[in-house]
Amino acid sequence: MAPSHVLKCCQKVLAWVPVAFIALVVAWSYYAYVVELCVFTISSTAEKVVYLVVFHLSFFMFVWSYWKTIFTSPASPSNEFCLSKADKEQYEKEERPESQQEILRRAAKDLPIYTTTASRAIRYCDRCQLIKPDRCHHCSACDICVLKMDHHCPWVNNCVGFSNYKFFLLFLMYSLLYCLFVAATVLQYFIKFWTLCHRKAAENCPQNELPDTHAKFHVLFLFFVAAMFFISILSLFSYHCWLVGKNRSTIETFRAPTFRNGPDKNGFSLGCSKNLREVFGDEKKYWLLPIFTSLGDGCNFPTRLVIMDPEQLTVSSQNEPAKSSGANQSFPTRPLSESQNRLLASDCQWVESGPEEENVKSVLRNCLESSIRRFVP
Repeated sequence: MAPSHVLKCCQKVLAWVPVAFIALVVAWSYYAYVVELCVFTISSTAEKVVYLVVFHLSFFMFVWSYWKTIFTSPASPSNEFCLSKADKEQYEKEERPESQQEILRRAAKDLPIYTTTASRAIRYCDRCQLIKPDRCHHCSACDICVLKMDHHCPWVNNCVGFSNYKFFLLFLMYSLLYCLFVAATVLQYFIKFWTLCHRKAAENCPQNELPDTHAKFHVLFLFFVAAMFFISILSLFSYHCWLVGKNRSTIETFRAPTFRNGPDKNGFSLGCSKNLREVFGDEKKYWLLPIFTSLGDGCNFPTRLVIMDPEQLTVSSQNEPAKSSGANQSFPTRPLSESQNRLLASDCQWVESGPEEENVKSVLRNCLESSIRRFVP
């Protein structure tokens, strides 16, 4: 036990190395820009003031969003997705996968679950002993199930998921702006210092050039580092902007979620505008702030209507606005054209068996026809 415990402690410490590296680079960039460039190199007071104000604004937003991405705990499924004590004991006693799936289907009957595994089985985590909500995955690094998990990022030493995905996007955006601003404002001094590299005496320099001081090395490296990070972050930020527009996670891009009618990579897409609101919320004044405003509770997501089953219309008619984790936020009600019937073990699971079965089916079909007339002009 002792060696295993020591190994886990070492892994936890080493996991902070990438974060410490980023922190050191950011701290050095702050010193190089504020002290070496603005204080010792730039002579114009007006230029200094403008550069320092804009720099500190972008620096503050970058650090704030980075901090929130790192220290926001990943959201886990609520207790309603955990098996009851009796079901858990029965599940552990059963050896046949078919019997275990029957237990899971019975437990998941009243849960807002629309996706399955590729083999049409209920998604269950043996490690956490719970039924996985849609878009939820188990992170081996964090050893928990994470709601709407996108990926585990070593640069923030945290899982990027429902609770901090907005912060992660803002972190990428503000780090991009930070690098762009630093590289753009340093460029002219980079060129001047570069032309000064072969000159040793300051008195031999033309008036439009700068003296050969130790600030030269900070300015030269600052431009290279800012440009390098800008290029690398630009591709990552562009990719995640595309994911937001499609309402997909990184995991779903490589493995499409399986719905009742089969795999559908666009199953959760509601259109670019609604996809954007699902991540950033309804109030646009909070979009650029690293404050949680995402819609929903992370366990239940609106889906596109793929197949309308008249025998399951009662489920669609019972859709309610999902809870919102943000203050005064409500998840938009699922309209008929953006709803997905609940995943059922069999086609007739919601229809009571017996002599009244045909009457129930007839009533449901009538409800379907009236709903279509209501929503279709």
